[in-house]
Amino acid sequence: MIRPKENKLIHWFFHHYIRFILKRNFQKFNFNQAEVNPEKSILLIANHFGWWDGFLLYWLNYKLFKKKFHIMILEDTVREVFFLKYMGAFSITKHSRQMMESLAYAGELLQDPQNLVLIFPQGQLYSNFVDDVKFEKGLLRVVKQAAGRFQYVFAATFIEYHQHKKPTINVYVKSDVQNPVHIDELQALYQQHYHSAKLLQTQIVL
Repeated sequence: MIRPKENKLIHWFFHHYIRFILKRNFQKFNFNQAEVNPEKSILLIANHFGWWDGFLLYWLNYKLFKKKFHIMILEDTVREVFFLKYMGAFSITKHSRQMMESLAYAGELLQDPQNLVLIFPQGQLYSNFVDDVKFEKGLLRVVKQAAGRFQYVFAATFIEYHQHKKPTINVYVKSDVQNPVHIDELQALYQQHYHSAKLLQTQIVL
């Protein structure tokens, strides 16, 4: 398992790099306001549709939540893109012994109220406009490890071009999430948010 590393200079450089590539490649970055409990960490659950996902939600955290950002991603990706571990990335390898270590580590991070942990529960890439978001079972182990010391936040991200050459990012955030008892209930709650966000997205008229 690869864990995040601290290097203020590298972090500063790639923070500004992320800001640059977002500004260069997108028309706008839109998101709604959402209140969070400053005394709790955040488990950010989001749909996973493309290469941009982690950068978009890193920037959302910087602009909105202002927590210490962490993201669970595949180990091959962490190895290929060296700077990710300096931006809060830690690795997971599916169907391996290290997978349990990664899930436990995510739960440990959530015990610190200064942290935000981003997890894509789908486990792989899907279309930006897929109808259903299916959760893999590993998320349940993270929730148990964190022992209720965190706040759920949902994010549903959609990208549209409309009349512009560059696409616009719309992130629909929900922070007033009930505390589900089972993983199936958590998936149902996220599914409800995702459908509501998708409906709002398709109703945009310019």
